[in-house]
Amino acid sequence: MITIANFGVGNLASIANMLNFLEIDVEVLDSPRDVEGITHLIIPGVGAFDTGMELLKKTGWQSAIQDLSPKTNILGICLGMHLLTNGSDEGSLEGLGLIDAWSHKFDADHVRIPHMGWNLVNVHRLNPLVVMDQEEKRYYFSHSYFVKLQDLSEELGATQYQEGFTSIFQRNNIFGCQFHPEKSHRFGMELLKNFAAI
Repeated sequence: MITIANFGVGNLASIANMLNFLEIDVEVLDSPRDVEGITHLIIPGVGAFDTGMELLKKTGWQSAIQDLSPKTNILGICLGMHLLTNGSDEGSLEGLGLIDAWSHKFDADHVRIPHMGWNLVNVHRLNPLVVMDQEEKRYYFSHSYFVKLQDLSEELGATQYQEGFTSIFQRNNIFGCQFHPEKSHRFGMELLKNFAAI
Protein backbone atom coordinates (compact mmCIF):
# COMPACT_ATOMS: atom_id res chain seq x y z
CA MET A 1 0.00 0.00 0.00
CA ILE A 2 1.26 3.45 -0.96
CA THR A 3 -0.12 6.41 0.98
CA ILE A 4 -0.27 9.85 -0.64
CA ALA A 5 -0.20 12.76 1.80
CA ASN A 6 -2.98 15.22 1.00
CA PHE A 7 -2.05 18.56 2.52
CA GLY A 8 -3.68 20.76 -0.11
CA VAL A 9 -0.86 21.15 -2.62
CA GLY A 10 -0.17 18.71 -5.37
CA ASN A 11 -1.19 16.51 -8.20
CA LEU A 12 -2.83 13.82 -6.09
CA ALA A 13 -5.29 12.52 -8.65
CA SER A 14 -2.74 11.89 -11.40
CA ILE A 15 -0.41 10.04 -9.01
CA ALA A 16 -3.25 7.95 -7.59
CA ASN A 17 -4.57 7.21 -11.10
CA MET A 18 -1.16 6.00 -12.22
CA LEU A 19 -0.77 3.77 -9.17
CA ASN A 20 -4.25 2.35 -9.77
CA PHE A 21 -3.31 1.71 -13.41
CA LEU A 22 -0.24 -0.19 -12.17
CA GLU A 23 -2.51 -2.20 -9.82
CA ILE A 24 -0.67 -0.88 -6.78
CA ASP A 25 -2.82 -0.37 -3.69
CA VAL A 26 -3.05 3.34 -2.93
CA GLU A 27 -4.78 5.59 -0.42
CA VAL A 28 -5.00 9.37 -0.33
CA LEU A 29 -4.85 10.36 3.32
CA ASP A 30 -6.27 13.77 4.23
CA SER A 31 -5.41 13.58 7.91
CA PRO A 32 -2.20 12.22 9.43
CA ARG A 33 -3.96 11.29 12.66
CA ASP A 34 -3.91 7.60 11.78
CA VAL A 35 -0.51 6.92 10.22
CA GLU A 36 0.32 3.77 12.14
CA GLY A 37 1.41 1.03 9.78
CA ILE A 38 2.25 3.27 6.80
CA THR A 39 5.18 1.72 4.94
CA HIS A 40 5.34 3.89 1.80
CA LEU A 41 4.49 7.59 1.69
CA ILE A 42 4.48 9.95 -1.29
CA ILE A 43 4.74 13.70 -0.70
CA PRO A 44 3.46 15.38 -3.87
CA GLY A 45 3.69 19.04 -4.63
CA VAL A 46 2.95 21.75 -7.15
CA GLY A 47 3.33 25.39 -6.14
CA ALA A 48 5.38 27.57 -3.82
CA PHE A 49 7.72 26.33 -1.08
CA ASP A 50 6.39 28.44 1.82
CA THR A 51 2.78 27.60 0.93
CA GLY A 52 3.69 23.92 0.98
CA MET A 53 5.38 24.17 4.37
CA GLU A 54 2.53 26.22 5.84
CA LEU A 55 0.00 23.61 4.71
CA LEU A 56 2.14 20.74 6.01
CA LYS A 57 2.21 22.39 9.43
CA LYS A 58 -1.47 23.40 9.40
CA THR A 59 -2.68 19.91 8.49
CA GLY A 60 -0.34 18.14 10.93
CA TRP A 61 1.61 16.44 8.17
CA GLN A 62 4.90 18.17 9.05
CA SER A 63 5.29 16.45 12.42
CA ALA A 64 3.78 13.21 11.10
CA ILE A 65 6.32 13.00 8.27
CA GLN A 66 9.19 13.74 10.63
CA ASP A 67 7.92 11.04 13.02
CA LEU A 68 7.53 8.53 10.18
CA SER A 69 10.87 9.29 8.55
CA PRO A 70 13.09 6.82 10.48
CA LYS A 71 11.05 3.78 9.42
CA THR A 72 8.87 4.69 6.42
CA ASN A 73 9.90 4.76 2.76
CA ILE A 74 9.23 8.34 1.67
CA LEU A 75 9.23 9.72 -1.88
CA GLY A 76 8.99 13.48 -2.52
CA ILE A 77 7.92 14.49 -6.02
CA CYS A 78 8.80 17.93 -7.48
CA LEU A 79 7.87 20.46 -4.76
CA GLY A 80 7.58 17.45 -2.43
CA MET A 81 11.28 16.82 -3.09
CA HIS A 82 12.12 20.42 -2.14
CA LEU A 83 10.06 20.21 1.06
CA LEU A 84 12.30 17.35 2.24
CA THR A 85 15.31 19.70 2.27
CA ASN A 86 16.43 22.44 4.68
CA GLY A 87 14.82 25.26 2.72
CA SER A 88 14.51 27.14 -0.55
CA ASP A 89 15.44 30.43 -2.17
CA GLU A 90 11.73 30.62 -3.01
CA GLY A 91 10.70 31.21 0.59
CA SER A 92 11.78 31.93 4.14
CA LEU A 93 10.44 28.93 6.05
CA GLU A 94 12.48 25.94 7.14
CA GLY A 95 11.93 22.71 5.26
CA LEU A 96 11.44 19.25 6.75
CA GLY A 97 15.21 18.84 7.03
CA LEU A 98 15.23 15.14 6.16
CA ILE A 99 18.07 15.64 3.71
CA ASP A 100 20.89 18.17 3.90
CA ALA A 101 20.16 20.25 0.82
CA TRP A 102 18.80 23.59 -0.39
CA SER A 103 16.63 24.54 -3.36
CA HIS A 104 17.92 27.24 -5.71
CA LYS A 105 16.35 29.04 -8.66
CA PHE A 106 17.61 28.58 -12.21
CA ASP A 107 19.29 31.66 -13.66
CA ALA A 108 16.70 33.16 -16.03
CA ASP A 109 19.48 35.03 -17.86
CA HIS A 110 20.91 31.73 -19.11
CA VAL A 111 17.96 29.34 -19.49
CA ARG A 112 14.24 29.55 -19.98
CA ILE A 113 12.26 28.97 -16.80
CA PRO A 114 10.38 26.98 -15.88
CA HIS A 115 12.33 23.97 -17.10
CA MET A 116 9.41 22.17 -18.70
CA GLY A 117 9.19 19.04 -20.80
CA TRP A 118 11.12 15.83 -21.32
CA ASN A 119 14.76 15.53 -20.31
CA LEU A 120 17.32 12.85 -19.60
CA VAL A 121 18.30 11.60 -16.16
CA ASN A 122 21.82 10.23 -15.96
CA VAL A 123 21.63 7.55 -13.26
CA HIS A 124 25.10 6.96 -11.84
CA ARG A 125 24.60 5.00 -8.64
CA LEU A 126 22.98 1.65 -7.96
CA ASN A 127 19.63 2.22 -6.31
CA PRO A 128 16.25 0.55 -5.77
CA LEU A 129 14.24 2.99 -7.93
CA VAL A 130 15.86 3.10 -11.37
CA VAL A 131 17.64 0.26 -13.13
CA MET A 132 21.13 1.11 -14.31
CA ASP A 133 21.51 -0.10 -17.90
CA GLN A 134 22.41 1.30 -21.31
CA GLU A 135 18.94 2.72 -22.02
CA GLU A 136 18.45 6.48 -21.80
CA LYS A 137 16.04 7.44 -19.01
CA ARG A 138 13.63 10.23 -19.95
CA TYR A 139 11.22 11.91 -17.54
CA TYR A 140 8.83 14.84 -17.59
CA PHE A 141 9.90 18.01 -15.71
CA SER A 142 8.12 21.22 -14.74
CA HIS A 143 10.04 23.41 -12.27
CA SER A 144 11.96 26.64 -11.75
CA TYR A 145 13.99 25.54 -8.68
CA PHE A 146 16.46 22.70 -8.25
CA VAL A 147 17.94 20.89 -5.26
CA LYS A 148 21.61 21.25 -4.38
CA LEU A 149 22.87 18.51 -2.07
CA GLN A 150 25.56 19.02 0.55
CA ASP A 151 26.59 15.38 0.13
CA LEU A 152 26.74 14.41 -3.55
CA SER A 153 27.02 10.74 -2.59
CA GLU A 154 23.25 10.96 -1.99
CA GLU A 155 22.64 11.85 -5.64
CA LEU A 156 21.26 8.95 -7.67
CA GLY A 157 20.91 10.83 -10.93
CA ALA A 158 21.47 14.21 -12.53
CA THR A 159 19.97 16.19 -15.40
CA GLN A 160 21.50 18.85 -17.62
CA TYR A 161 19.79 22.26 -17.79
CA GLN A 162 21.91 25.40 -17.55
CA GLU A 163 24.23 23.10 -15.62
CA GLY A 164 23.91 19.68 -14.07
CA PHE A 165 21.45 19.45 -11.20
CA THR A 166 20.29 16.64 -8.93
CA SER A 167 17.11 15.13 -10.36
CA ILE A 168 16.86 12.15 -8.00
CA PHE A 169 18.34 11.52 -4.55
CA GLN A 170 18.34 8.98 -1.74
CA ARG A 171 19.27 9.16 1.90
CA ASN A 172 18.56 5.73 3.37
CA ASN A 173 14.74 5.37 3.08
CA ILE A 174 14.17 8.98 1.95
CA PHE A 175 13.90 9.59 -1.80
CA GLY A 176 13.22 12.63 -3.94
CA CYS A 177 12.69 13.11 -7.65
CA GLN A 178 12.48 16.47 -9.42
CA PHE A 179 10.52 15.07 -12.35
CA HIS A 180 6.95 13.79 -12.37
CA PRO A 181 6.98 9.98 -12.60
CA GLU A 182 3.19 9.92 -12.95
CA LYS A 183 3.59 11.82 -16.25
CA SER A 184 6.70 10.01 -17.48
CA HIS A 185 5.15 6.98 -19.19
CA ARG A 186 7.05 3.71 -18.89
CA PHE A 187 10.08 5.19 -17.11
CA GLY A 188 7.86 6.75 -14.47
CA MET A 189 5.84 3.56 -14.18
CA GLU A 190 9.04 1.61 -13.55
CA LEU A 191 10.09 4.02 -10.80
CA LEU A 192 6.71 3.87 -9.03
CA LYS A 193 6.60 0.08 -9.22
CA ASN A 194 10.13 -0.13 -7.83
CA PHE A 195 9.24 2.26 -5.01
CA ALA A 196 6.24 0.10 -4.10
CA ALA A 197 8.49 -2.97 -4.03
CA ILE A 198 11.03 -1.58 -1.55
